[in-house]
Amino acid sequence: MGKIDYKKKFKELYQPKTEPSVIDVPEMKFIQIDGGGNPNEENGEYQTAVETLYALSYAIKMMPKSGSTPPDYFDYVVPPLEGFWWLADSDEFDYSSKSKFCWTSMIRQPEFVTEEVFTTACEITAKKKPHLNLSIAKFVSFAEGLCVQCMHQGSFDDEPMTLAKMKVFMSEYGLESDLSDIRRHHEIYLSDPRKVDITKMKTVLRYPVRRTL
Repeated sequence: MGKIDYKKKFKELYQPKTEPSVIDVPEMKFIQIDGGGNPNEENGEYQTAVETLYALSYAIKMMPKSGSTPPDYFDYVVPPLEGFWWLADSDEFDYSSKSKFCWTSMIRQPEFVTEEVFTTACEITAKKKPHLNLSIAKFVSFAEGLCVQCMHQGSFDDEPMTLAKMKVFMSEYGLESDLSDIRRHHEIYLSDPRKVDITKMKTVLRYPVRRTL
């Protein structure tokens, strides 16, 4: 069996169309790190969190080479970086207030990953990258539930236009915002802004909703 690529196997989660649609997101496993502040700050909290997430994720992927293959292990492509975003003092997400951002950065993990596997990954990473603070990372499992999602193409700063289209869709289909302390504005990053022309970047936007009808 070849590598499992979650983006291809679960196209409904990672390859939505550029028109909004409804999805009921199932339970998945993640490594997460919480933080705040401008994600563009060089060597800032967000960039350190992303480095830590990838270090742990690749430690799990490469475990067979370190002699500690987890039960039911299978080869796979590390899933894309994702994030929940919000402002502590506002119900709506304001893209111009980057210094006030609160976020949870995360990477999905394969089904075989357990708390024990995560602990082993932390031990491996601590030896290879002792400068990272692994205590801020956590292993979680949750179902996101009912959402509206849409593929956004272009700059992150232009996301409000796609979100506006999603909100029109919500009103037309008997849905309303279900943003809360446990349900957040969600982004999945399918493009690396360092390598892709800004006009061709693809980001999945996902918005928690509930039915009104």
